[in-house]
Amino acid sequence: MAAAGPRRSLRGAVCRQLLLTLVIFSLAAETCKEVILNVPSKLEADKIIGRVNLEECFSSADLIQSSDPDFRVLNDGSVYTARDVVLSDEKRSFTIRLSDKRKQTQKEVAVLLEHQKKVFKVLKKRHTRETVLRRAKRRWAPIPCSMQENSLGPFPLFLQQVESDAAQNYTVFYSISGRGVDQEPLNLFYIERDTGNLFCTRPVDREEYDVFDLIAYASTADGYSADQPLPLPIRVEDENDNHPVFTEAIYNFEVSESSRLGTTVGVVCATDRDEPDTMHTRLKYSILEQTPRSPGRFSVHPSTGVITTVSHYLDREVVDKYSLIMKVQDMDGQFFGLIGTSTCIITVTDSNDNAPTFRQKAYEAFVEENVFNVEILRISIEDKDLINTANWRANFTILKGNENGHFKISTDKGTNEGVLCVVKPLNYEENRQVNLEIGVSNEVPFARDIPRVTALNRALVTVHVRDLDEGPECSPAAQFVRIKENLAVGSKINGYKAYDPDSRSSNGLRYKKLHDPKGWITIDEISGSIITSKTLDREVETPKNELYNITVLVIDQDNRSCTGTLAVDIEDVNDNPPDILQDYVVICKPKMEYTDILAIDPDEPVHGAPFYFSLPNTSPEANRLWTLTKVNDTAARLSYRKNAGFQKYTIPITVKDRAGQSATKMLTVNLCDCPHPSQCRETSRSTGVILGKWAILAILLGIALLFSVLLTLVCGVFGATKGKRFPEDLAQQNLIISNTEAPGDDRVCSANGFMTQTVNNSSQGFCGTVGSGMKNGGQETIEMMKGGNQTLESCRGAGHHHTLDSCRGGHTEVDNCRYTYSEWHSFTQPRLGEKLHRCNQNEDHMPSQDYVLTYNYEGRGSPAGSVGCCSEKQEEDVLDFLNNLEPKFITLAEACAKR
Repeated sequence: MAAAGPRRSLRGAVCRQLLLTLVIFSLAAETCKEVILNVPSKLEADKIIGRVNLEECFSSADLIQSSDPDFRVLNDGSVYTARDVVLSDEKRSFTIRLSDKRKQTQKEVAVLLEHQKKVFKVLKKRHTRETVLRRAKRRWAPIPCSMQENSLGPFPLFLQQVESDAAQNYTVFYSISGRGVDQEPLNLFYIERDTGNLFCTRPVDREEYDVFDLIAYASTADGYSADQPLPLPIRVEDENDNHPVFTEAIYNFEVSESSRLGTTVGVVCATDRDEPDTMHTRLKYSILEQTPRSPGRFSVHPSTGVITTVSHYLDREVVDKYSLIMKVQDMDGQFFGLIGTSTCIITVTDSNDNAPTFRQKAYEAFVEENVFNVEILRISIEDKDLINTANWRANFTILKGNENGHFKISTDKGTNEGVLCVVKPLNYEENRQVNLEIGVSNEVPFARDIPRVTALNRALVTVHVRDLDEGPECSPAAQFVRIKENLAVGSKINGYKAYDPDSRSSNGLRYKKLHDPKGWITIDEISGSIITSKTLDREVETPKNELYNITVLVIDQDNRSCTGTLAVDIEDVNDNPPDILQDYVVICKPKMEYTDILAIDPDEPVHGAPFYFSLPNTSPEANRLWTLTKVNDTAARLSYRKNAGFQKYTIPITVKDRAGQSATKMLTVNLCDCPHPSQCRETSRSTGVILGKWAILAILLGIALLFSVLLTLVCGVFGATKGKRFPEDLAQQNLIISNTEAPGDDRVCSANGFMTQTVNNSSQGFCGTVGSGMKNGGQETIEMMKGGNQTLESCRGAGHHHTLDSCRGGHTEVDNCRYTYSEWHSFTQPRLGEKLHRCNQNEDHMPSQDYVLTYNYEGRGSPAGSVGCCSEKQEEDVLDFLNNLEPKFITLAEACAKR
């Protein structure tokens, strides 16, 4: 297949087709001569770059090889790239080796690759020889094709002709597919079925579609594919139809006013939708306008868009904000390039480039003596920097004149004034005038290179002290005096002294004692001397090494006063002997062989340890059984001898300090046979145990519990013996086996009678006598005794199985009331029949004849009575025998009653 442009002028065809087309020139004048292929400088992988006529060189070759691994050669002579290739030089060559293995011959074809720019020279020569451009025979191969973006037509616009080699022998029909044909955008391209002419139906925007990858097909009339499908890329050539656009409509930057020349302010950036890496997207930045206009303070880099300062310094106090109109233009800023604009706002931030200055060079202030924590002067300053910032806020300092710390200066945060205060009272008699030097600076360092403190930020302040007629002065406020303890009562010592600041003397002053913790002294009203009224004891004062403080009031003739403190240092005297700490010790013999004794002395250390411990000779028994040895300066070890027995000992021990003060103490020592001293104390004191309130309460609760148990047992026994008790067999619905071969009386009556649950949950019972029942002539006799307020129906259940035990309840009294036989029979017959059937079986569940026997009916009211446990007679005396049971039967009766 081949591609051919329309028959236009020779120059137009050459310019459009040959810029992107691979032109293959095969110099086939001679066989196996060098072949020149004109190719672009960049070759993509797996793309054909030309074809070599191998038949002319060596027709019998059966092996084809390439000397360059970047290229591969097919059997038909087509040359393909094996990978992406970039031709750095204008020429590149490689060799194609043709071999015939049967004839053992080999030939080579040299291939030379040249850049496409030489194609124009060849075409120019051909143009001189040909006046008409003739369509040459092309191969079925991908032919690069392009079309102009936003083309004006006319439409349909012819792009190129596709032709297959098979068209020389067959009738071939052409078709295409891909984006722009059967994919969006639909119907943009179509191909003439018979001629292979490719057309475009409307303009195309490259920013939307930059390339269309079409597939061309060649087929015969019967549907046979004449050639392989041909990839047919159509590239849309860019047109400069998009203006560059800044990324932001308004840029906001900040720059410090103290910035140096060339400081970066910010970066502006623009984008262009046209094809990258072309003149259409090569942008250039510039500043169109600056407000205020003069002088120019900023510049922008034409390629990067970086805005920098071009002035040595900016002054925020003059201009605090600049507005720049930024311009960007494509085509590298050429006059025909498209333009975009944006606004850039640059705010100049404040720097501390203006030093604060005093409004005056000298100030005066007045203050009365003896006052403090008062404001005496406010100092105003001027600062052009931004208000309420660290560059504007002032820091005041007293540079000179405040060596005694009488003054303090601070800053009023609201007004930025310096506030001078007196924090320590001034004395007119000592200093009538004070000269201060005040300095001021900002919270942050100054931005410019000028001296830190200049003549403009210093000021002199003269403070005049006014005299006052003041009272006595207690100076110093705390005065000290030293007195020995145990000094004789009435001794006089120098006391507190105050003076009148005007006369500088103590004349006319009176002294009074305001506070004396122990009342040990009195004070002379005229001289201020102190007199001991009691004996001073250093050991009584707590803590002992502290000073004894007395508060003194000083009054002048005008009743003006001051207070002071007289601190008395009581000097220690050795007036206390050492004292043993223990009064009672326990020694466990033989586990413990000794005990250590400690002593203390309340006097000062100079009158204290080392102590000397000894056993006086006045106690020969103690010296015989005990020994005393020194442990350290304040302790001794008391040991017993082997012959000492287990008992309490009273041992006298003498302790003496270094100055000779001594004392004897009677120490009680318990020599005990115990593993630990605590256990010995418990044994010796066990006889004197005193019960606490909780122990007494526990004992009382135990006694109460015991009485409650006994009371319960007594009530239970009394209730059991008082009531009528019968065997429990009837309540359990069992018949007692008598193990007798003759008829006997079996008790089947419960003490409480039959019990059941009625609808109203009332508990009822009855006791009956089962007479000598016999089915003889249809007559049976049964008599029952009814409990109080009971009916037979009350013991019946609606379809429920009842036991006699379930009908127990409440207190019942026997009443002379009888039930009919039919009522009794309907109630007891089903239950007794089931029990009789079970009892009439032996261990092998076989019928037995010696369990239940039949007796003859003797008639109603027979003197022989019933074989039941209860007589038909309802007199209570019949059951009196139950109240007089022997002791051995009482337990049995209680068990049957199941209380």
